[in-house]
Amino acid sequence: MLLIPCPNCGPRDETEFHYGGQAHVPYPENPNELSDTEWSRYLFYRENPKGIFAERWVHSTGCRQWFNMLRDTVSYDIKAVYPMGAKRPDRSPEGAPETGTASTGPDSTTTGSAAPSTSATSILSTTAPEGATK
Repeated sequence: MLLIPCPNCGPRDETEFHYGGQAHVPYPENPNELSDTEWSRYLFYRENPKGIFAERWVHSTGCRQWFNMLRDTVSYDIKAVYPMGAKRPDRSPEGAPETGTASTGPDSTTTGSAAPSTSATSILSTTAPEGATK
């Protein structure tokens, strides 16, 4: 669970917010001149980087205000929170190596070949709690 620092209300639980997608996506200058393909690219094509990413968020159960946030998509660390319409702060050093927390070892459940046991005995031996009905 994230603790998101609302610029108006202070730090609040992630459940009070709604994600609004990628920040800084400019509206087309001449929307009437766009083809269907160009409209689809504007509406649906978004970046999906590993690392620092600018996002839009709204504090839906608090002040109901939109704001932008720089968040690391690997570690979920919040790097900056800034108002809508403000320029994105530069928080990523040039030439910094891409680092992550995902394991790439052979026993990793993310990228390795090992998987949790799903043998029939472990599935069939599960019993319902006392008082539960079918």
